[in-house]
Amino acid sequence: MPRHRTTGLDDEQFAELAQLVERQLPKPWDKPTGRPHALRFLEAIEVTCAYLRQNIVEEVLAEMYGVSQATVSRTINDLTDLVRMALDMFIPNAEEAAAAIRGRVCLLDGSLAPCWSWATRQDLYSGKHKTTGHNFQVISDLDGNILAISEPVPGKCHDMAAMKETAFDVLLTLAGDVIADKGYQGSGYVTPVKKPQNDDLLVREHDFNT
Repeated sequence: MPRHRTTGLDDEQFAELAQLVERQLPKPWDKPTGRPHALRFLEAIEVTCAYLRQNIVEEVLAEMYGVSQATVSRTINDLTDLVRMALDMFIPNAEEAAAAIRGRVCLLDGSLAPCWSWATRQDLYSGKHKTTGHNFQVISDLDGNILAISEPVPGKCHDMAAMKETAFDVLLTLAGDVIADKGYQGSGYVTPVKKPQNDDLLVREHDFNT
């Protein structure tokens, strides 16, 4: 399976991430002595990123890479924090995000980071996505470059509620203008015209949405 489909990274991005994670390792992955890891280093990074991005069941990852579920679980536990630390430098802090957003036309959208279906945490269930996870908000420029990512909130939160709970609505007061999808209607941002019930959009409304 192509790497970008499971990890979301192209070859250049993946190679850069692997180098950054390798620097975080407390000791070399491929030791000259002792029992070798069941997964090669790059495979271990792939497994961890695929799990974090796609929430693939560990048993499925184990089948894909020809190892045991215990190996996959151990690999994810060992590397998740290292991946996070490697990527910390790319996450803008509040001051950097404010400076990047100020006066610009920005795009706003919400997404869901899936997690296990925990029966005791009904607040994590997203009716829109039909699964459990955490809602997070993303602000980008018109070219799709990410300017800010919010803290996660329970998946049941609608995008509009999540925007307010994470104070992204305050941050976006700095923007020159904000373009968002239908989930943010009523916010004052530029959003598509909603199709009337039992009727069609007017030509000008369709043109506006396009």
